[in-house]
Amino acid sequence: MASLIASRPRPRPAHTQGATYCTYTPDGSKLVTVGSNNTIRVYKTGFDGEPDNIDDCEEQNIAVAASNDFFIAGNEDGTVALYKFENKMFDRFLLRTSLPVRDVAISPDSKWCAIASDELAVKLVNIEDSLELKTLKEHNKATKHLAFDPKGSLLALSCDDGIIYIYSLTAEHPELIKKVDGVIGREHTDSEACLKVAWHPDGRAFAVPTPLRDIQVVSKNDWEKQRVFANGHEGEITALAWSPNGVFLASAGKDKKILIWSTKDQSVVARYEYPNVMDIAWHPTQNLASFTTTNGEVFIAEDFVSEQFASMLKLPKQPAPFIHDPLNEVSANGRRPETNGHKPLAARPRRDSDAELEDLLDEDYGDLDDFVVDDDGAGYTLNAGRKRPADDDGIFGEHPAKRGGYFHAQHHEAFQPGSTPWRGNRKYLCLNLIGFVWTVDQDSHNTVTVEFYDHEYHRDFHFTDTFLYDKACLNENGTLFSCPPKDDTPAVVFYRPHETWTQRNDWRIQLPKGEAVLAMSLSDSFVTVTTTGNYVRIFTLFGVPYRVYRPKSTPMVTCASWRDYVLTMGNGPVGADGTSRLLYTIENIKRDEICQNEDTVALPPGASVKSVFFSDAGDPCIYDSTGTLLTLLHWRQPSRASWIPLLDTKLLPRLASGRKKETYYPIAVADNKFHCIILKGGDAYPYFPRPLLSEFDFSIPLSSLPTKKPKKATNNDDDDMDMDSASDSESAEPEPESRALEQNFLLKGIQASQLADLVDATTATTSQRASLARLELDIDKTLLQLLAIECREGEERGMRALEIVSLLRDRSGKMVEAAIKIAERYGQTVLSEKIREVGEGRDDDDDDF
Repeated sequence: MASLIASRPRPRPAHTQGATYCTYTPDGSKLVTVGSNNTIRVYKTGFDGEPDNIDDCEEQNIAVAASNDFFIAGNEDGTVALYKFENKMFDRFLLRTSLPVRDVAISPDSKWCAIASDELAVKLVNIEDSLELKTLKEHNKATKHLAFDPKGSLLALSCDDGIIYIYSLTAEHPELIKKVDGVIGREHTDSEACLKVAWHPDGRAFAVPTPLRDIQVVSKNDWEKQRVFANGHEGEITALAWSPNGVFLASAGKDKKILIWSTKDQSVVARYEYPNVMDIAWHPTQNLASFTTTNGEVFIAEDFVSEQFASMLKLPKQPAPFIHDPLNEVSANGRRPETNGHKPLAARPRRDSDAELEDLLDEDYGDLDDFVVDDDGAGYTLNAGRKRPADDDGIFGEHPAKRGGYFHAQHHEAFQPGSTPWRGNRKYLCLNLIGFVWTVDQDSHNTVTVEFYDHEYHRDFHFTDTFLYDKACLNENGTLFSCPPKDDTPAVVFYRPHETWTQRNDWRIQLPKGEAVLAMSLSDSFVTVTTTGNYVRIFTLFGVPYRVYRPKSTPMVTCASWRDYVLTMGNGPVGADGTSRLLYTIENIKRDEICQNEDTVALPPGASVKSVFFSDAGDPCIYDSTGTLLTLLHWRQPSRASWIPLLDTKLLPRLASGRKKETYYPIAVADNKFHCIILKGGDAYPYFPRPLLSEFDFSIPLSSLPTKKPKKATNNDDDDMDMDSASDSESAEPEPESRALEQNFLLKGIQASQLADLVDATTATTSQRASLARLELDIDKTLLQLLAIECREGEERGMRALEIVSLLRDRSGKMVEAAIKIAERYGQTVLSEKIREVGEGRDDDDDDF
């Protein structure tokens, strides 16, 4: 519902007709206006008389920014001048550009001034020392507007190409970190349309006008679109400003309207009729705002927000309008909701022993501060009136003995494998080799889409989601969804099979009230759900409850499943660094057998698991935050499991040059390859449009990235030095052929071990046994190739060659005979005799057995 200003402000003729701009000082004591004439006006807040005039200035000032002690004006002739409030006079020029200045901004600490002009670079000038200058030129476009974020660590440039460029100012040299495209339109730098970024006071997002005459909010975390202030203006937006606490947003347009929007629900709470408004400035503390017009007039509007909403300006700083606010997301470290009607036990406060002693002293013996006399000036009586000096009182605001200094363990956060967080109004619920599930927030409901890679067997489908599902699993049999609890509505688990011969083909189960889903998994046999109630709930594929148990390691982190096997992860005991150990359990649900019980997930210090899944062969795999893919060996045998690295993505050859900076989002392990999505530009998760899948061969980390050979220098001495260094590197590292064979030997050995475990633990098929025999044969062939390389190098490599022969797996003697022939081919007679002795020793061992 729109309202009117209590008393319509009168226009004050501040400047001649033309562009006019205004700004308040941070303390709100003064309002500065600049315009097309050669006068700058300074209005005192609360004083209705004539303003102070500064006549010592140029005409056509089209930009202004102020601190408490000075203000800076930018001129169309390219000059940027600094004026002092103390004497209300021109102080000095900060900078002169060759083309017209379009905007100026002062950093929150009042140390730097950013200057935008029609030049293709933005200048960052130190206000105290104008000779200290930084140039931002990576965007290479003329800049119409610029704005510092509230912390002063980022600078947003709105350029004439319709792109917002974000620079980071934390390093010594500013760095372009993001290009936000598709939000603002293309405009000439001298147009009246506003493209200015208006940072929300909480610093987590900014608002900016769009070509559709709406106002789009963009988050700083992922630079994605959030809420929209829509259907307000019928003409181009010319000005934009947040209230000091972020509860309102004021905008003006060519439709002769000034609108005040409610940040919480993006509705218009006030609508005023003022034509030709070019700039709006809120007072930092009062219900007061000022705006200027192209007629050179300034309006100072007291009671800018009507009495009905004025009390909202006294609220503390309000959050920016997100579609899904990260601050509202439930964390695995947070306090769990009450489950099944049981209230959590109250924590018993523990009193500090020193505090107890002080209480006794205060009660019975009084203050003994004057017991020590500082007669030698050594400082014994500093902090008089205190029982002891408190160095950290300035940080925490009170004495440490009076604080509740409780220890808080750092838990591993819960996550759903294959999903991404909200980014704007979209998120992936599931990504794997079968297909992908994604959802779009439509405010009142979501729309869920399920797409498959193989359209011969499955058809894509989508549906309107009123339950607001936030997790999903997908396999060849069906799709599993879950939604969080909300108000009195419990969490729901929903399964939809792809094919069925009955009329009712899906099922839905409600969890106990207050219990939310942390992670879930879907196999060919079971549905596994881990919850905030510290339960693992297992259902059959058509909703029959099969098992419910409480794991030992809590809070739960994630889960994965394959056929009858379920892997769960949870937080265990707290280590010396204050972080919980991550523990896992693998159980065969149908056989009721525990394969691994509360074993430790092998993670380096400070690392976390990014994804957990089973390979296509049914072996557990994890991908951690260091970019390493690991698989679990001998996991069907209790207490024998070990984590084996299959690939370290930091050592990929594509990163050897050092020019590429990319990370990898894990999808699956299949066909002895790592399937992933390549992420660039610092992204942590994939986004839309759907990226292509990439695959990498396994490569066990054995050595660092290959280094390039040094370039040859011009003089002979340098040539000799280069030859020496090259020969040293060649002797220190094995040849590429040998390294590839070593990799093949290790990888085939891991595959053989996992397949042998499968054959021993199950009723193996003929094809599985044949595959194991082929793997062992391939391992022996690889060893023979390594033997040939060693024999070729000469007799000095004989010990290594003989050791390779001892690793042969064949017991029939054929591989030993082949090894003898290889040694004889290269003239290694002594080695061939040694190999023959090894073969005879094997025969004796077999006979004894």
